[in-house]
Amino acid sequence: MKRAEIILTDERKPQHLAIILDGNGRWAKKRNLPRLMGHRAGLRKLEDMVRLVKREGIRYFSVYAFSTENWNRPIMEVTGLMSLFRYYIRRKVDEIKAEGARIRFCGRKDRLPEDLLEQMKWAEDYTADQKILDFIICINYGGRAEILDAVNSLIQSGHQGQVTEEDLRKHFYLPDVPDPDLIIRTSGELRLSNFWLWESAYSEYYFTNIHWPDFNGDELRKALDDYAGRERRYGGLKK
Repeated sequence: MKRAEIILTDERKPQHLAIILDGNGRWAKKRNLPRLMGHRAGLRKLEDMVRLVKREGIRYFSVYAFSTENWNRPIMEVTGLMSLFRYYIRRKVDEIKAEGARIRFCGRKDRLPEDLLEQMKWAEDYTADQKILDFIICINYGGRAEILDAVNSLIQSGHQGQVTEEDLRKHFYLPDVPDPDLIIRTSGELRLSNFWLWESAYSEYYFTNIHWPDFNGDELRKALDDYAGRERRYGGLKK
């Protein structure tokens, strides 16, 4: 039976969609390919997803590309990932800008190669005037690290008196970005893995067994339709 499609009005549409890009390695293993080929396929898929998310009229799109814990992976895989990040920033920024997307990076700057940091800064500056979509790439990001960094930044600012949520939020990596409404995780894992820990307090979650390189427009629509059918009460009762 064909699934009935829900019309995504502004009220039913997430303002901020986040995706945990999981399953690149398993996708490659199924095809007897090196893990790095899976990561390459995952980055290619990300190009398509920016266009699809824009078409859906979503304003903020964030992805978990490399966590603070991913440094524990084999050195060859980490080195290969850094090379892929360099390549795609250098080669794909014009295409992303042409979609009206502003590129932003979120995470700690330490441990990232200096030349990659320079490319990230260039990409942010080059696309800063785009207004249709904020495309946020979380690299060397961890939710616990963000909270700790915000607390230390608040202390260093000389803040006096009781701390409010608003005080702390001002010291997050991207304080102007709204909390994610919907977080999708691919490849069958049922956990957040240290992604948007503070910001996801009232996010809706959607888990799929599809590996990230196989995630497509139909799968995105399933997730958005599922989200549109949910009732968000933020701890209150439906009026």
